[in-house]
Amino acid sequence: MTEKWLVGVDLGGTTTKIAFLSKYGELLHKWEIPTDKSDNGKNIIVDIAKAIDRKLVELDQTKEKLMGIGMGAPGPVDMSKGIIYEAVNLGWDKNTPLKDLLEVETGLPAVIDNDANCAALGEMWKGAGDGAKDIVCVTLGTGVGGGVITNGDIVHGVRGAGGEIGHITVVAEGGFQCNCGKTGCLETVASATGVVRLAKEKLDSTALPSALRDRWNEYKVISAKDVFDAAGKNDELAQSIVDQLAFYLGMALANLGNVLNPEKIVLGGGVSKAGEILLEPVLNYFEQFSFPTVRTSTQLSIATLGNDAGVIGAAWLVKNKI
Repeated sequence: MTEKWLVGVDLGGTTTKIAFLSKYGELLHKWEIPTDKSDNGKNIIVDIAKAIDRKLVELDQTKEKLMGIGMGAPGPVDMSKGIIYEAVNLGWDKNTPLKDLLEVETGLPAVIDNDANCAALGEMWKGAGDGAKDIVCVTLGTGVGGGVITNGDIVHGVRGAGGEIGHITVVAEGGFQCNCGKTGCLETVASATGVVRLAKEKLDSTALPSALRDRWNEYKVISAKDVFDAAGKNDELAQSIVDQLAFYLGMALANLGNVLNPEKIVLGGGVSKAGEILLEPVLNYFEQFSFPTVRTSTQLSIATLGNDAGVIGAAWLVKNKI
């Protein structure tokens, strides 16, 4: 009997990543398609099914080669019921029966979870988790997502909102408005957009000369990468922005560590590409705010799988939940 493949899907608001993997988590074939959000996203699942069929034809394989399909979706998910409670960025109705839709369109057994949870599972299985069974993964991208794994499985909570690390409050008063409706969320200061927000605030409140100030005056635009690049060149204002970000993130991670005492906390997403420039000050604040036992037993590291984490974690779901 030939070895079957796992199908992993990472559903995003702009593109959808799809991959065929071995049962050992090896990426065999991966590609992506645009996410069609027109007509309230009614074409999304059909497009995924067609993309899988086309790839099978291209590889001269049949549907029998596939064990099942796992998907990470952007929103709170009830894995047991197979529904996504809401996916605001996709236009879907509340309580969309995503598992059933996937199974009908693809003809494969399906399992779904939140996209950040899948990224955490991917890092646990094949990435920076390196086999750890107690791990927290924090994705620092356009927003801040997270996945909490204890004893080798994801913590979902009573309504699929477990691991919403981006919405930990880190600024009690006078914080920025978050898309969730609250103010002062970690996402408002530790995401890519949050870093830019901190930079603009710092430019307005200080007169320090800076490459960031020069760039803003000339182009009226600054990116998170600009901030980290300038900090790496010992730009005082940029370093103060990174320190402020690290304070909020280090405090939030310490509080997570104090509650969960995971073996590892892994930072992923675009902002994490700053590497040691970010990790070193975050670690300093983590050590300042964490319980002594947590300080010596929980390791902080940068994710290693990049954009592949989601599809690998989704494939893990197929292997372990179907």
